[in-house]
Formats: sequence, structure tokens, C-alpha cells
Amino acid sequence: MSISEIAIKRPLLIVVIFTILILFSAQSYFNLNYNLLPKMEVKTVSINTLYPGASATEVETNVTKKLEDALASLEGLDKIIATSQEGVSQLSVGLKSDADLDKAERDVQRKVDQAMNELPDNIEAPLVNKVNLEEIPVISAAVTAYMAPKELYSLIDNQIIPILQNTAGVGQVNIIGGDERQVQVNVNQDKLKAYNLDIAQIIQVISNANRSYPEGSIETEKQQFSIKFDANITSVEQIRNLIILKKMNGGTIFLRDVASIDDATVKTTTINHINGIPSVGIQIIKQSDANAVAVSEAARKQFENIEKQYQGEGMKFDISSDQSEYTMASANAVMFDLVLAVIIVGIVMLVFLHSFRSSLFVMVAMPSSIIPTFIAMYALGFSLNLMSLMALSLVVGILVDDSIVVLENIYRHLEMGTEKRKAALEGRNEIEFTALAITLVDVMIFQVVVWQKHWKSRICISMQHWLKWVVPCFGLCFAME
Repeated sequence: MSISEIAIKRPLLIVVIFTILILFSAQSYFNLNYNLLPKMEVKTVSINTLYPGASATEVETNVTKKLEDALASLEGLDKIIATSQEGVSQLSVGLKSDADLDKAERDVQRKVDQAMNELPDNIEAPLVNKVNLEEIPVISAAVTAYMAPKELYSLIDNQIIPILQNTAGVGQVNIIGGDERQVQVNVNQDKLKAYNLDIAQIIQVISNANRSYPEGSIETEKQQFSIKFDANITSVEQIRNLIILKKMNGGTIFLRDVASIDDATVKTTTINHINGIPSVGIQIIKQSDANAVAVSEAARKQFENIEKQYQGEGMKFDISSDQSEYTMASANAVMFDLVLAVIIVGIVMLVFLHSFRSSLFVMVAMPSSIIPTFIAMYALGFSLNLMSLMALSLVVGILVDDSIVVLENIYRHLEMGTEKRKAALEGRNEIEFTALAITLVDVMIFQVVVWQKHWKSRICISMQHWLKWVVPCFGLCFAME
């Protein structure tokens, strides 16, 4: 007994099965993660190298070209894209589709380490990273407040960032722009020579003055306490009063005698503005298995709580981009397409078949066929993203085609006077392979797109053209039999 016969002869069984499927589908839907993009491996490894003070030509000659030569023999290499800018060398190593990304990253790191002997001595160590789409910020915001830029940065770095990092699903929080505090010690070489000192002594004194030393412990009958000498510097004035040297005649040389100490900021390399207003940018990156929409909602709530907590300072979070908006827009578009397709098909069936009952069948069958898809998505570890939601939109169109073709043939048998159950069974059996062919056209077209990576594009285009005609013809031949 075929599925069609079971559905026609045992309608109550089908109702029970679909009721159970819809209940499990609802549970699976609420457990699915919302993400902008699906989990995918981008077969690309990036190498970033800083060469401070070098021109673009020097970077190209002394860094980029030598790294390109070292990576030319990399296994699985497809292409290398190199960019040389003032003080920065950037290489993007593209790998073949069948390459192992983790192994390639290790091979790139090994070859870069081997090439270090040929690179200039004053460059910073090259950073080798594989491209990870999961590191795209879920939400980006700009922070403004009624306080000095340096104080705002310190407040965000020391108090706001820890709060955001403790939010559920948040993996990393980055600060963009702002004025980071930096105590600058500018040594006067003439005074240093006059006191017969060198720069190493200055560095050692500052380093030793900012450490904690263990000094043993105190034990009682019930407890044990650790003792440490905390020499951490807490103010700029303490740095100025650091003792560099005590002379035999009782004189003392302080740090302020040979250097000027300024409470300044780090050299500005990134500027963040929101609507033309200087601000400090914040990027929130989710954990790899977290729900992007849930993380975004939790971050927004944290922003509101922080704004209330620092209301006196006029702190405000202006969200510049939110990944969840695009994801939810895609999800809402799919739901709109589904509802619209059901309504339009119902109207079309009512106009052409003059049967409200037939229209009702389609309006019930289409959602009942799509909703159980969430069970398979949850079982296979999929998420609701642009790709999966786009696939659901495509399925709506396929269901519309199949439903109209099958229902019209069943209705034709009813007009010929055939009994309802027999008309449904014969109409479905006659059009079975035709409906299958209609669906296989879409399947084969997408399969050819996958093969296109390995075959010549001209052959694939020809196959796509012919498949549009050949597959339906085979379906019609089966239907005529």
C-alpha cells in the first residue's frame, strides 16, 4: 500500500501523524538558533605584519615579497592576494576547496616562522589567522557621556566591558577608538648624562616599583595568612618621586630630575564617531554556539541597565548595526511569503476550480508540509539563517507548483464522475512522476551549480539549459504511460 493510499483510506491516521509532527516542529523551532550566516569554513588564511615607519615600497620589497615567496610552495594553495601599505603588510592565502583549513593554518605559520630570518629586525611578529565568519560582531554601538574622553575610556574598559562580557552568549567585547590613558616618561638625555645614568636604570626602577613581592606568611592555630609587599604605583606623583639613585654624600636623584612625566593618552590610530559626535565604539561578538538574536536582545537590555546606572553621567548607547535585524527580517520575510503563497493559491484554486473545499485543502496542506522541516533542521544542527530561510522560501514555490498540478488532475477526475477516493488516488498516481520531475528540475539545477566548481562553466550552462526541458519531458512520458 502506497503513501497516497494510506492517506486516502486512513485520514484519521494522517491527522494524528501531522498533529504530532507540528507539535514537535514547534518545539524544535523555539530551540533553533537565529544567525545571520550558517556555519561555514572560508578557505582563507590571513597574514598581517606591522613594519612601523616603513613606506609602502619598503614593505613590499622587504616583507610582502619575501612572505609570498615562502608561501608559494604551500600545499593546497589556490591564490595569494597581497596588499602593501605604509607600515602594514597584508596577505590573504586562498586555499583549494578540498584543503584542510586547520592543517593549512599550521603550515602557513611554520613557513612564516622559517621566513623570519629574512625579514627586517624591527618588524612585529606576523599574525596568522584563519578567516572565521563567527567573529562578525553581533551588535556594534557607540558610547557617549558627559565626561572627558580619557575618563570615559577608562570607565568603559574597567567597568562596562566586564558587565557586557558576563552577558549570556557573549564571547568577546572589543573597544573601537577612544582615548586610552597612558603615562608617558620622557627622559632628558642631557640630564641623564650629567648624572652619569643610563636608560636601563630608569626602566629597571620603574619596573621594580610596579610589582608585588611575596613576603612569607603568618600562621595561627586556626588560620594562615599570606603576606606580600604591594609596590604597585597608583598615581603619577608616585612615579615622579621614584628614587633612581642615592649618592654617597646623602643626595638623592629622583625620576623627575631626569625626565618629565605626563598623564597623557595613547597615540590615536582609530577614531569612532556616531552622527558626527566623538564616541567610544563597542563591538560584541557572540560565542560560536550562541543564538545571535538572543545575544542581541540580552546586550540591548544590558545597555538599558547601564544607562540607568550611569544616568548622572549622561551615558548613552547608540546602536549603529545589529545583526539580528537582518536575521529577523529574513525570518519575517519567509513567514510573509508562506502566508502570501497560501492565500494566493487558495484564491487561484477558488477562481479556477470554483471549489472552496479544494482551496481549503491547499491552505492546510502547504503549512503542514513546511512546518515539520524544523524537526530535521534541529536534528541536523542547522540554524535559522539567510541560507536556510532562503531555502524555505524556495520550497514554498515548489509546493505551490506541485499542489496546483496534482489538485487540478484530481479535480478533472471528479468532473468525469469518478468517486472521490478513487479520483484522488488515480489523479495522484497519474501525475506522480510529473510532480516529481518538476521538483527534480530544481534539485538538478542546484546540483549542477555545485559541479560547476569542477567542470567547465560552458558545459554546466548547457546542462542547465537542457535539464529545464529534458526532465519535464521524462515526467510527461511516465504520466502518459
